[in-house]
Amino acid sequence: MILFAAFTLLTSQSNPVQGQVTSHGQGLHGYIGFSHEPLPKSGDFTAGMGFYAAVWPLTDKPLAGFQIGLPGSWIQPDNSDDKDTPLAPEGTLARKWKERGPTWSSVFQTVEGGLGYWAGNHFRYGPPKFSMNGTPQCYDYEVGSPGWSFFYSNKALPDNQLGIAQLSNRLLIPPDGLPFQGKPNGEFLGYSWMSLPFTDPTAGDPPTGDQSWTCFLSSANFKGPIAYYIPETWSKIGKIFNYPYLYGRGLDARPGIMGGGAMEINTVPRFDSTDAKGTTYSKLPKLQFPVDASGRAILVQDVTYYSKAALYDGFKSWRDGGPACLGTFQTGSAFKPKLRTNTTRYDQDGKAIEGVEKAFDTKIFEGNVWGLQWFGDGTTATGTFPQYYKQVGDKRQAVAASDVPAETNLVTAEFKLAGTGATYTSSTIGAWAKPGPKLGPFKVKLADGSVVTYSWYRFVDQPSFQQYQWDEAKKNKLQAMVEKLHYAWKSDRNYMAPPTHGRLVSLDPALLVTPPKGLKVGYVPIVTGQSASD
Repeated sequence: MILFAAFTLLTSQSNPVQGQVTSHGQGLHGYIGFSHEPLPKSGDFTAGMGFYAAVWPLTDKPLAGFQIGLPGSWIQPDNSDDKDTPLAPEGTLARKWKERGPTWSSVFQTVEGGLGYWAGNHFRYGPPKFSMNGTPQCYDYEVGSPGWSFFYSNKALPDNQLGIAQLSNRLLIPPDGLPFQGKPNGEFLGYSWMSLPFTDPTAGDPPTGDQSWTCFLSSANFKGPIAYYIPETWSKIGKIFNYPYLYGRGLDARPGIMGGGAMEINTVPRFDSTDAKGTTYSKLPKLQFPVDASGRAILVQDVTYYSKAALYDGFKSWRDGGPACLGTFQTGSAFKPKLRTNTTRYDQDGKAIEGVEKAFDTKIFEGNVWGLQWFGDGTTATGTFPQYYKQVGDKRQAVAASDVPAETNLVTAEFKLAGTGATYTSSTIGAWAKPGPKLGPFKVKLADGSVVTYSWYRFVDQPSFQQYQWDEAKKNKLQAMVEKLHYAWKSDRNYMAPPTHGRLVSLDPALLVTPPKGLKVGYVPIVTGQSASD
């Protein structure tokens, strides 16, 4: 009662009353992003891409109904040769998005995810998390971990929609994302997606390429590959919809394209209220950025593209009996494009926002580094996104807190905090049970307060593979390759080149595991559930 003594907090209403604070969504929308110069026509730098992104707490409290991605990217298959044939079959979700026609190439298939806060997170703890995400079937469903979708369901994906193969035998991959140690404040996480040939291409039903898009991380306490998308994840859409045109057009076979990256500002709560004159004011949550003494927020560095010579070729040779491949990305087969950026346009509930550009703007700093420049004398620049707005005509104008009339009661209004979500559960039958785990279950408590349950599976026995009727020869060859990888690719050495600037962030140490005796190679820790701590 004390909290609400100064104002009345209501849901959205059509007839605002002076001093009544109403709660809304659509508080802020926009993409704070970067692009870059075209890639060289020679070199074919389409077999991998990655960068280092800053990690920091965007909000000082875990908020309900809040979703903003920290700098991330979208990788798509290159279908630039298709000028007018739909890639999204009739019946898919994306096919309803007419503005994406006539090819729907931008919403056909993607690898995305990265760092951020998502409305579907079950266990918020302050800092952001890292999560993979893939959209294999025109956004009909998404694949965010070896068992679950991208926070859309408490239950694991159906067996025939599982798409990620756990690769690391040293790191847990919870469905709610990977938390970090302590309170990061601008340290960097490196992540790259590299196309690797774990399996051979097939001409079967459906035809499938050999590209396994593999996620590599680079942090202070873990480095290396963590998981990959099974090629059939991308190829089966053509068979499912009886649409042969899609064969060979997915991420299993086509070169990957990225084109840049962005912070995607999506779901932000807001408060509205009116003053004595009937003018509407609004308030956003406090959004903060790590700013140095010069008013700079360094967000992304070392954006790099790779050709097949960087890792794919050496990996394939090793798989087929050639010399060992250590996994280090060959920088001589990499390209770092010159970055570009533009002032971002923002809106609030469809109304254009003005004045943010007076507080900061996007900028490419010396060293081909992308970030934000806050304006001020070096001591007054704070790195806080404008929080208050005034309705002026059909736009929202950024104003200082001191300019918000006291009778609106906005300054003292507090946003709702996020609660604890439901338990993530997996099945006890089907792909999870047959062939099933070798050892477990085990439990560990994470920095976000949740408890993760996991078991040790032989690599080819993990749930994601069980939907495919592979013969023993194919499974044995894949298993043997992963055993070689577990022997040779350790988690304490560099795969990506180290960051040019700054320090690496540390993952939550509770995510790091040691394989049990007898399961040192060829076995992986598959998360089977995640729940609130007692």
